[in-house]
Amino acid sequence: MSSNRRNYIWQLLTVYLGFILFGLSENIKGPAIPRMQLSFNLNEAQIGMLLSLNSLGYLIACTFTAILVRKIGIKATSVISFVSMLLSGILIWFSYNYTWLIGSTFLLYIGNGMLEIGLAILAARIFTKNTGTMMNLAHFFYGLSSIVAPLLATGLMSISIMGVTVDWGLMYMIVLGFSLIPIIPTLLGKFPGNEIKQEDRKPLLALARDRSLWLLVGILTFGVVAELSVGGWLVNYLEKSYQWSSVSAASMLSSFFIGFSLARLLLGPIIDRIGYTLSIIIVSLFAALCTFAAVLGGEGWAIFFALAGAGVAPIYPTVMAFISKRYPNDSDVVITFIVTIMGLGTVVGNYVIGLIVNGVKYMYGGESQLAIMRGYQAGYLFIGVCALLCSVLAAIMYMNLKKKNELI
Repeated sequence: MSSNRRNYIWQLLTVYLGFILFGLSENIKGPAIPRMQLSFNLNEAQIGMLLSLNSLGYLIACTFTAILVRKIGIKATSVISFVSMLLSGILIWFSYNYTWLIGSTFLLYIGNGMLEIGLAILAARIFTKNTGTMMNLAHFFYGLSSIVAPLLATGLMSISIMGVTVDWGLMYMIVLGFSLIPIIPTLLGKFPGNEIKQEDRKPLLALARDRSLWLLVGILTFGVVAELSVGGWLVNYLEKSYQWSSVSAASMLSSFFIGFSLARLLLGPIIDRIGYTLSIIIVSLFAALCTFAAVLGGEGWAIFFALAGAGVAPIYPTVMAFISKRYPNDSDVVITFIVTIMGLGTVVGNYVIGLIVNGVKYMYGGESQLAIMRGYQAGYLFIGVCALLCSVLAAIMYMNLKKKNELI
């Protein structure tokens, strides 16, 4: 095996294992949140605050990761992100109150943000052919681990190890301990540096004059709010609205990620064929319609929660593929700019969902079963609205690019 081929394998393993870890760390929170609520006696607004501050940590990481990549390289940046995630797992295990929990998970999302930006920049540099297919395939591994994550979390929290019951804190430490694995290919591989000359780059102010850049900000923000909110709210929705067991609710979240993963695995070639912008219009509209059907149809239509996963899944990797093609010399700057604003949107989005749930519960009388169900229905409808707005903005961008004959 040639050294170039061996090195490409290390690069792929870094990307794939990185996304696997990212999926695990993001989606073990679904089954853990109801237990966090019970441990610290938290209401839905406090959960919304916790999730929003997590997103704030992600946002802060997005603002400095591209600079860090330029200064010390992708390899060192990736190793730092894995180590910070491992450290956060230890701190979450020792969380003894709400404030400590916020600080510990905040560090986790700093690591997540660094990892996400680093992987996005690396993927944009190495996936130069069949970009839509390769981006979706890489992100498929995120979906694959997201299927396993809620079931793994639920399973771990139902056992004892050497006489010690695995609670949600110990579960986090065990899962985040997997951060040690992707460090190996990261250290063994050589990664492409920033080989683009400064004179071939555009300043951010020049890039910001492109209307498509701002439309991408909205598309990715609403699309990612619709995607990530599911991990934080679906299990709680099913347990508290319909009295589903923890295992059943976690299984539905896993079903969401089965559809999510299959879409990323199978739709890449189709996306490359029909175009990135049109693909986003179609898949985000499908996600919105499935979410509305699941909420308004009641418990009997809960399967549509899972089907919505196939809609939200291709949005993020397809936007990344679009960026790598439209902004080939400035992809790192554009990715950082868009993902940073997207992170701010997810901070607001999760907090808004918590406020909606609490507000509608109050309108229906507080803690009655009907009030709880109506609150969660209203909060989840907001997720569907986000997916719909993603589709609308993609349609506007499609018409704008078509007029200029710049469709990708």
